[in-house]
Amino acid sequence: MNAQKKILLVEDEALIRELYARQLTKAGFTVKPAATGEDAVKFLKAETFDVILLDIMLPGINGLQVLKEFKVSNPNSPAVIVLLTNLGQDSIIKEGFDLGASAYLIKTSYTPDQIVQEVQSIISGKPSGGNQPPTPAA
Repeated sequence: MNAQKKILLVEDEALIRELYARQLTKAGFTVKPAATGEDAVKFLKAETFDVILLDIMLPGINGLQVLKEFKVSNPNSPAVIVLLTNLGQDSIIKEGFDLGASAYLIKTSYTPDQIVQEVQSIISGKPSGGNQPPTPAA
């Protein structure tokens, strides 16, 4: 199931990037790693991805800027965007969802295996843990 799913993993910390990439690959995903926001933008212009795992605190262009640029350039993209960061301020979480993120996961709250499980759940349309966009009042 996951073999057809292509993930762009944007994380500036090499050890964390390699750890997540290894776990996602082991779960059957195809993973393209990016260390900077600039790399992410370049890859997003050249390739299509099913999932974008996006850190916010990046050198140069931050993750929210990457998300904004991606959504402006690809308003109808079916890519699932998961913000994966240690920033937990409500205003940043809200901004991420306002810009089009599907989920917001705090890195320190999840093991790499749990990140894989969350990605699988989000892809299947049944996210189990992290912050989800607020549902509109009826």
